[in-house]
Amino acid sequence: MLASTVRTALRTSTPRATLPSTRSLSTSLPRLSAAAAKEYQNILVSSPAKGVTLITLNRPKALNALNSALFHELNEATEIADNDPEVGAIVLTGSEKAFAAGADIKEMKDKQYADAYKTNFLGHWTKLTTVRKPIVAAVSGFALGGGCELAMMCDIILASPTANFGQPEINLGVIPGAGGTQRLTKAVGKSTAMEMVLTGRNFSADDAERRGLISRVVREGSVVDEAVKVASTIAKKGQIAVQAAKEGVNASFELSLQEGTRFERRLFQSLFATKDQKEGMAAFAEKRKASFTHE
Repeated sequence: MLASTVRTALRTSTPRATLPSTRSLSTSLPRLSAAAAKEYQNILVSSPAKGVTLITLNRPKALNALNSALFHELNEATEIADNDPEVGAIVLTGSEKAFAAGADIKEMKDKQYADAYKTNFLGHWTKLTTVRKPIVAAVSGFALGGGCELAMMCDIILASPTANFGQPEINLGVIPGAGGTQRLTKAVGKSTAMEMVLTGRNFSADDAERRGLISRVVREGSVVDEAVKVASTIAKKGQIAVQAAKEGVNASFELSLQEGTRFERRLFQSLFATKDQKEGMAAFAEKRKASFTHE
């Protein structure tokens, strides 16, 4: 949540943020998704590869500080992608300098408790977790406060070596309010989460990888390109199985091992009612590539 502090420190020492080029991500011109056809004020939406929607946070002067307007647009774009049968996976990224350097403090500094409570302030920030299709986060630069929470709402986090993660809300007299104390603890364990939340200490990309906060650090080439590759690989699978797999993994955070394995088994059994299961297993037996129809 220290977007303004980080921005001040960087103003004289770091060149202006540049957004990742979407045109360089693919040599082909895939079908323009429904979300990409719309214009937004705080995000950019494109279709860099078949079956993939790329959403880029686009508030460079504010280091992609997160506010309600941005989240309304993000929620709309992800909902459109989620409902688009041609989209199999989503990539979410920011700029080289900042994935998102925190929440927009200007928006919240004067809020009173009654207003925050009655309007369920930040409630709509977690709508991203209801998206059924997989979301891959491509993180470069600062992912602090709300930015770290946003990355953790995604299903896979890839990071460039410049990535920096943290929950510095304690320095503002508050605590994380969009899942930071919960998702961070599940990702890195109680002791590490306590240290980060109580001291405001940041983690480098290597630290985040070691502690299990992210999937991996992308050391060669563009982290956005790699995220699109991962999303493209997922998009080629059967969408029903992909969504069931995501549902199963997410359920593991809520259920006991016994209940979780029972839920997994029911998901597994239900997939035998799909055409994709018949096609996938037939293709394996016939030693050919499967052609999924998402039915």
